[in-house]
Amino acid sequence: MKSLFVFFGLLSLALGMVGIFLPLLPTTPFLLLSAFLFARSSQRLHSWLLHHKIFGKYIRDFLQEKAIPLRIKIYSISILWLTILCSIRFVANGKWWLQIVLATVAVGVTIHILSYKTKKSDKLPDDRVR
Repeated sequence: MKSLFVFFGLLSLALGMVGIFLPLLPTTPFLLLSAFLFARSSQRLHSWLLHHKIFGKYIRDFLQEKAIPLRIKIYSISILWLTILCSIRFVANGKWWLQIVLATVAVGVTIHILSYKTKKSDKLPDDRVR
C-alpha cells in the first residue's frame, strides 16, 4: 500500500508542477495531496517536500494557516483570466458552448481561490515600529 501511495504522491507532485504553467490545472491541491500521500507512505519524501526550496514554505504555510497570500491570489486570478480569455478568443472562437464552459471554469476557480482567507504578511512596512 505504501508503494501505491508513493506512486500517486509522485504523480500528484508532477501534476502540481505542470499546474504551475497551465492555469486550468490547479497546483495547490496536487501539492497538498502529495504531502498527504507522502506523510502516509514515506517520511523521507514527506520531509523532502515540506523542505523543498520552492514548494516547501508554500505547503507549510497553507497547511498551518489555510490562507493564501494576497500577491499569490492576484497573480493566480490574473493569469487564469488572461489565459481563459485568450482561449475563448483564439481556441473557442465561434464555439459558444466551449466559451461558456471555459468562462464557467474560470468563474469557479476564481470563487475557489477567493474563498480562502488572505494570509497576512509576516513583515511590517519599514516605517512601522514593532
